[in-house]
Amino acid sequence: MTLHEDEFWQLIDATRQAAGGDPDEHAELLVDRLAGLDPDTVVDFARHFEARYQRSYRWDLWGAAWVLLDGASDDVFDSFRCWLIGQGRQVFEGALHSGGDALAKLLEDFDPEADGEGEDLAYAADEAYEQLTGGELPDLGPEPPADPQGTPIALEDDAVLAEEFPLLWARFRS
Repeated sequence: MTLHEDEFWQLIDATRQAAGGDPDEHAELLVDRLAGLDPDTVVDFARHFEARYQRSYRWDLWGAAWVLLDGASDDVFDSFRCWLIGQGRQVFEGALHSGGDALAKLLEDFDPEADGEGEDLAYAADEAYEQLTGGELPDLGPEPPADPQGTPIALEDDAVLAEEFPLLWARFRS
């Protein structure tokens, strides 16, 4: 069975809703759901996830993560991108289409203590595949880009962040 994009997002949405937004529970439910599918479908899911993960490696999203989390190292930004995918198609695609500042309108709420962390979602397909086959998920393809897409942003400069992300800054930092 081939997993189509709509089905990918349905899995993300259904498990997030069932978890009540808790990222750890979301990842556990996603592993359980994926483990109920065949291995090839799990690989398809992993490819969809990885493609979105790579597409979100952008300066504007890193800046948005920095504003929302009051700082975001490489690892924190990686986890944020997984969390962003976990928020579903509307939030993810809206942020990619309209830019990181659009998250001010796309997110109902954001608690830096509880939100923005989604690293476990990145490993859901790996865990499900291992449960199904006893082996490791096959290589998914090209290496991620070395540098984020777009124009670099001075992430540690609050004045730059406030100017680049006026909606996010006004809603979450002022």
